[in-house]
Amino acid sequence: MEGCLGLTQRDRDRLVEIRAVIRGQLRSGQAARRLGLTSRQVRRLVWKVREQGDRGVVHGLRGRASNRRISDEVRRRAVAFVSRPKYRDFAPTLAAEHLGREGIEVSRETLRKWMSGAGLWRPHHQRIERIHTWRERRAAFGELVLMDSSDHNWLEGRGPRLWLVAMIDDATDRLVGRFVYHDTTSENLRTLKQWLVSYGRPLALYTDRDSIFVTTRPYVTEQVHGPAPPTSFAECLEELDIEWIAAYSPQAKGRVERVFETLQDRLVKEMRVAGVSTREDANRFFNEVFLSQYERFTHAPREAKDAHRSMKRFDLDSVLSLRDTRLVTADYTLSLNGQRWAIGKRDVVPGLRLSRVTVETRLDGTRWVRFKTQRLPLSATTAAAAPNPSGLRSPGPATDSRPLPKGKWRPPKDHPWRKQIHTQATAQLAKRTFLLGGKADISTLP
Repeated sequence: MEGCLGLTQRDRDRLVEIRAVIRGQLRSGQAARRLGLTSRQVRRLVWKVREQGDRGVVHGLRGRASNRRISDEVRRRAVAFVSRPKYRDFAPTLAAEHLGREGIEVSRETLRKWMSGAGLWRPHHQRIERIHTWRERRAAFGELVLMDSSDHNWLEGRGPRLWLVAMIDDATDRLVGRFVYHDTTSENLRTLKQWLVSYGRPLALYTDRDSIFVTTRPYVTEQVHGPAPPTSFAECLEELDIEWIAAYSPQAKGRVERVFETLQDRLVKEMRVAGVSTREDANRFFNEVFLSQYERFTHAPREAKDAHRSMKRFDLDSVLSLRDTRLVTADYTLSLNGQRWAIGKRDVVPGLRLSRVTVETRLDGTRWVRFKTQRLPLSATTAAAAPNPSGLRSPGPATDSRPLPKGKWRPPKDHPWRKQIHTQATAQLAKRTFLLGGKADISTLP
């Protein structure tokens, strides 16, 4: 019955309250407060429902044409006018102006609806069609590897919220992944190291445009200083001779997104059954149990060859590191993150003093200096001395060990600054007094 009447949800809510008033289960004032109406409106609805049944809650004008409706003849003439070939690309605003010149007065919004209904106009968000064509898989294992991170409630509240950093081969869907607390450059480098140790160097790596892989901050002075500097991850890929390909939309890396959908379904349920509740247990379960079950989702490549390249000539500990450029001072120290780091006396090489070097923060937490082909270890110093690139001897420690005064410091009255200011102010006051021929109060001097 309700479907025949075309009742909306608001009509149904009103009908429930009105029926309760008719049955005596509710007072009209209470129903009015629940429905946001006045008591008079509720009494009117009660009377209509008693007289007309459920149709009483439907407005009497519903379904009837408005008295101000534009006639079908005017609509037909307007649509026929804008359908002419010379008006094929006219927007509703301009088309309404030309209709006015022909004596057909129609608002632009009304004409917009008519043109949309006739297929003559599309809104901008409908006209911009993003077409994502299907891309064939690469032929061999190792030609292209996709890398992405997924922030999901993997442990379903049994433990901390984790990220899954995963790498997936495009040709076979072979998978490598790690659960981490945060999606950082270091964690992505550790996942990349896991792939490199297991299989070797792929030809290309496909990622999104996250700040881990590309410098996303605006670089307004590009014409002066050149392009934005690469990230540490990008420098690692360049050194490993791995091509980096950026995806500009989630659809572009649809294969890794679909794999994450599978993992967010199956992996979450499998870990729930296994009772996994920590990051360590999650990584152990993922690598020792789940990956063997995941083999059923992998594919055989079209070509049997392995496109991975050897890792023999690379020192992974040095390559996979966070990199910063610093200046070595005259005492063979440098500053990094507010801490002074020193190069050992036995590790000093010619040309190192006052040169710019690359500081490697490796995945094991150690820091090394990369100078030409040398790798020199760094050790933290006990004192945070200021950099001295000029090589001049720095002054010794101050003999006055009194603590600095708290708050705003003011020099005493016998301070040389005070004396100089007092002398200048006295001369100015005397000059002003002489010129004005009056008297001045010296107590106003500072």
